[in-house]
Amino acid sequence: MDRRSILKNAGIAGVLAAGVAPAVHAQAAIRWRLASSFPKSLDTIYGAAEVFSNQVKAMSGGKFEISVHAAGELMPAFGVVDGVEKGTVDMCHTVPYYFFGKDETFAIGAAIPFGLNSRQMSAWMYEGNGLKLMREFYAKYSMINFPGGNTGAQMGGWFRKELKTKADVKGLKFRIGGFAGRIIERMGGVPQNIPGGEIYQALEKGTIDAAEWVGPYDDQKLGFNKVAPFYYYPGWWEGGPQVDFFINQKQYNALPAEYKAIIEAASSHAHVDMQAKYDARNPAALKQLVGSGAKLRAFPNDMMNEAFKVSMDVYAELSAKNPAWKKVYEDYSKFRADQNLWFRFTEATFDRFMQAQKL
Repeated sequence: MDRRSILKNAGIAGVLAAGVAPAVHAQAAIRWRLASSFPKSLDTIYGAAEVFSNQVKAMSGGKFEISVHAAGELMPAFGVVDGVEKGTVDMCHTVPYYFFGKDETFAIGAAIPFGLNSRQMSAWMYEGNGLKLMREFYAKYSMINFPGGNTGAQMGGWFRKELKTKADVKGLKFRIGGFAGRIIERMGGVPQNIPGGEIYQALEKGTIDAAEWVGPYDDQKLGFNKVAPFYYYPGWWEGGPQVDFFINQKQYNALPAEYKAIIEAASSHAHVDMQAKYDARNPAALKQLVGSGAKLRAFPNDMMNEAFKVSMDVYAELSAKNPAWKKVYEDYSKFRADQNLWFRFTEATFDRFMQAQKL
């Protein structure tokens, strides 16, 4: 090998040893802003955007930086999609179902009542038609999505009074996220869509009778147990809610291929990291909440059955009048049926056995 080849190979090895690919190293510096729908106090769900941003910076050798801004800093929690669509910010981190008022199809991109669990949702997104179908839909809003976290199945929330039958839902002022409010409304409740950082005050003042957020770890931080004693499960409207990164389509298209690959890798990392944190931290938080007086209750069976029936009726109605919903939901519902058949014989059976053991 001649001297020139040795020097050339040594130079490439040095760059790779530094952890920066030559093509990325040569890219121009880019600075983006990300608007979150969450307060900084929630280190799990808000923190996923920081995990993402840190990965982007590290993988680009500091050339691609994304500043993360909590809800209310640049725009309201529920204003972030408009911000991305208009190009006010480059991207956001949010739960798609917050925006079902624009079109109910947004909800399928996060969670709908009695929908997919978190593993099934990731399977539909990455290996099914989920990403393809949702990206076709989001293109109408000039943005592209990347999965950016999942909480896993959620709790049913905090209630001032005990629920004994489905009749107790009537007149109940319930803070419930996104599309599930449609179901509660059909059941006689009064849904309230309130950002996470504002729920405690509404519950404390009696503006609402009940509230749900995510689960024990976040709920303990938000202090809901101090103002409502009954803690219900399961959150049948959020079996596996996905949080997304939405990026302005024009901004994304302008990125070099290397930075697009970094976005994809960093979002996947944040997606896995969020649920790992919730799964690791929720058990201890639940024990602490019960130890401090929280009263765990399962939703009444007649309420669950009624909620399921109403949900299926609403989906049929939407399929009849909303072409975008119909296109996505038909694929989603078929995938859900196949997944539930598979999980019935494997995951569910294994889980039931293990949960009956003394460990």
